[in-house]
Amino acid sequence: MAGKPFGDAFEHFIILEVRAYNSYERKKMNLCYWRSTTKFEVDLIVSQKCAIEIKSTKLVQDKHLKGIRAFKEEELVKKYIVVSHDTEKRETKDGIEIYPWKLFLDQLWKCEVF
Repeated sequence: MAGKPFGDAFEHFIILEVRAYNSYERKKMNLCYWRSTTKFEVDLIVSQKCAIEIKSTKLVQDKHLKGIRAFKEEELVKKYIVVSHDTEKRETKDGIEIYPWKLFLDQLWKCEVF
């Protein structure tokens, strides 16, 4: 995609949508992020339900999954999701769901993600 400013804006957009969903649906889910001592990060942790990594790439690859895989080792949530500009929903061999952003938002607002 267009680089860091676009990636930051895209991440912000998805997080704000999840915050809005949480508020409008009165879910009262705790939203935070995670960072390891070795500087791995996950963009959004939704209560003890889901970890969400947000990538502005058109094709999520293994190199994009380092942070969410490091968090997955902790086994603190039930679901692991990457939201991106991929064209098709898919799942990695280790159970990380990769969503095209429009599908993610559609399913979020239909209460089908968490």
